[in-house]
Amino acid sequence: MNIALLEPLGIPSSMLENLIAPFRAGGHAFTVYPDKAADSAELIRRCAGQEAVIIANRPLPAEVIAASPALRFIDVAFTGIDHIGLDACRARGITVSNAANYSNDTVAELVIGMALSLLRFLPEAERAVRGGGTSAGLMGREISGKTVGIIGLGRIGLRTARLFRAFGAQVVYTSRTRKPDAEAEGMRFLPLGELMAESDIVSLHTPNTPETRGLISRELLLRMKPTALFINCARGPIVDNRALADVLNAGKIAGAAVDVFDMEPPLPEDYPLLHAQHTLLTPHVAFLSEEAMVRRADIVFDNLRAWLDGKPVNVCL
Repeated sequence: MNIALLEPLGIPSSMLENLIAPFRAGGHAFTVYPDKAADSAELIRRCAGQEAVIIANRPLPAEVIAASPALRFIDVAFTGIDHIGLDACRARGITVSNAANYSNDTVAELVIGMALSLLRFLPEAERAVRGGGTSAGLMGREISGKTVGIIGLGRIGLRTARLFRAFGAQVVYTSRTRKPDAEAEGMRFLPLGELMAESDIVSLHTPNTPETRGLISRELLLRMKPTALFINCARGPIVDNRALADVLNAGKIAGAAVDVFDMEPPLPEDYPLLHAQHTLLTPHVAFLSEEAMVRRADIVFDNLRAWLDGKPVNVCL
């Protein structure tokens, strides 16, 4: 079997070699690429003759899949699979597995960090000290006692909700289905519009699908309290980000923290959120911790082993 790791997994080379060794010992040819492919042409070259590939968040578009006739398995070292040409996979019967749950704690912790940063004006406070300033104008607010709205109560959303509750917040949620276990913990279901209006902090945790794309519209953003904060560590296209920038610049909400955008960073200079006030931006790092990278690598190699054994796991398609 020809197998290729198409981009780095963010783990030490010694750990990677230990994960690969059993496959090579089993007679499989395993090619490792040390960097991300610059374009689709390079991806096509890397996929040539490969029956299974491992890829993280570098897009694997339909034209690459169509040009890779040997390909039978795509092992996605990521939770979302919206960057994979899924229609092309369906047409060919290619199995796609993901690395579900590797970053639950990592993402949830960044959301908490973002909320604290916005509430306590941490970037502004740091700049004040370096600029010879004082605490003037930097009176913050607490998480305790606030209402936090979680949009999408999957595993990451639930972990985030529980961390907010540990800080003393009340949690409301909206999701495709009701979550009796979460409600037993004291979380309250609300329709999306009511959640936006009632929450002091809104955190987004839905996948990017045709149904959720553009879900957070200008109309919904305008339903938020003027003192409310919006946090997106899910997927950029779920939000009308131009509308979010407009709402921030008009002072209709108090602030936003955004880790994901309509494209992967670097962002174009005219991207609206780069020029929005009261905004904390990070370059898609929510998933990125040492611990999460190790968990992710273990999951994708387990996926590969299971597929080779004819018992695929974490199957998304």
